[in-house]
Amino acid sequence: MNAAAVVADILKREGVRVLLGYPVNPIIEAAAEADIRTIIVRQERTGLHMADALSRVSSAERIGVFAMQHGPGTENSFGGVAQAYGDSVPIVVLPAGYPRRLLNIPPNFSSFLNYQHVTKWAEQVILADAVPDAMRRAFTQVKNGRPRPVLCELPWDLLREEVPDGWTYTPAPRLRSAPDPRAVAEVSAALVAAERPVIYAGQGVHYARAWRQLRELAELLLSLGSGGRSISKPLHHFLTNADLIFGIGCSFSTTTYGVAMPKGARIAHATLDPADINKDLRAEWALVGDAGLTLDALLAEVRDRLHGGPRGRAGAVTQQIKQLKSEWLGQWMPRLLSDATPLSPYRVIWDLLHTVDVANTIVTHDAGSPRDQISPFWEPVAPLTYIGWGKTTQLGYGLGLAMGAKLAAPDKLCVNVWGDAAIGFTGMDFETAVRERIPILSVLLNNFSMAIELKVMKVATEKYRSTDISGNYADFARALGGWGERVTEPGAIVPAIKRAIEKTREGTPALLEFITEKAVDFSIFP
Repeated sequence: MNAAAVVADILKREGVRVLLGYPVNPIIEAAAEADIRTIIVRQERTGLHMADALSRVSSAERIGVFAMQHGPGTENSFGGVAQAYGDSVPIVVLPAGYPRRLLNIPPNFSSFLNYQHVTKWAEQVILADAVPDAMRRAFTQVKNGRPRPVLCELPWDLLREEVPDGWTYTPAPRLRSAPDPRAVAEVSAALVAAERPVIYAGQGVHYARAWRQLRELAELLLSLGSGGRSISKPLHHFLTNADLIFGIGCSFSTTTYGVAMPKGARIAHATLDPADINKDLRAEWALVGDAGLTLDALLAEVRDRLHGGPRGRAGAVTQQIKQLKSEWLGQWMPRLLSDATPLSPYRVIWDLLHTVDVANTIVTHDAGSPRDQISPFWEPVAPLTYIGWGKTTQLGYGLGLAMGAKLAAPDKLCVNVWGDAAIGFTGMDFETAVRERIPILSVLLNNFSMAIELKVMKVATEKYRSTDISGNYADFARALGGWGERVTEPGAIVPAIKRAIEKTREGTPALLEFITEKAVDFSIFP
């Protein structure tokens, strides 16, 4: 059995049912021979985004895997791997490498050397009999510790070489660690003593599938919502007035596109990666361990301190949240229900939210305006139905996420919301959705402009129209074999969404192009 076939066999043993890739890499053909579905994308970055979502939506129970060509394939893939690294997503990246006699010789691009800063583990295999061990290390790393990409570079000539008989492989284990019991007691005491605690729950809760424990802890102590750069008024109010912020499964990394912690806030930080402790914010209390085990331990300790029952604040806190939310939505209702043309993007989002079956819909957004417009207003009601992100904010990311989500959860409606700038980056991969029978719903907000840049590119726009971009994207979608429809009137929004959903049920990817105003207003608080 040659090395490519050995890799494919190992992928199958690890439960990989889909291999995303772009030719030429012998692993792709070997995977097909092993009955692993191979999906070829139109550009490498989209395939990596699909692998990213497959891992996220399955809570890493299924690991997304991507294989690509040496040289230009690995060069083109860097952005997708960097995005997964920034957002702590576990994927396995399998680049082919130059033949061994040319490895690491300039100007040949070395994945092993160049990807080390955007992977948690990078290895270059140079002996055929070392392939099983290298794959075992890769999968052990990707399944354990902080979720991040791993890379195993396999030179082209090595993949054709025979692996000696007698090799064995056992799927890598998943291991969990729990925090120090003394630290648990200290954090529990701080939570119970706090008058206005806020829980800042990160992606680690999803990977641990610890939603029940998170909800139980919140109900014992307090609760808000979702947010990034733009947030709701209740979230802003409670975060600003919190006397203790408890971060669980998060890094507290400083980013323009995340929720900023108020200065001087007292922080209790629970994370899987000790490198995050005291990195961006000083933590008075810290717990290191799996989010699920951490919450289990905290629940037991908090219940003991509260003698088994909640603190009795739920009614008052709930009423305050409702009042603040009502005031905030009242301010935004003219935008959310606007009958203006061009359309208000907020009207499109509001109608989408109230047309789909939210519990059975996975929604994601793209970089720029769509992210800031949707994140405060979309209200998920089930875990893993909203893919939020945004540390490195690559345009065009959302399309691959929706496609990967559909692979992971084929029974759900999977929606990406993007703009006319984003489709320029990855739009051709809508054809991949058509060809590979991945029936997503793509919601495009087309304002014929990079509107979010207007304030910072005034002269470039006035002199050279540098922020003007355009296209008929509904026609584009139809030309690629999908369903496409352009919507210009407010009353047509809901019927169009319903038609598009029906098309996805029939197995056809759909793209709805909404002609919107150049909106630059966001729910941002100073």
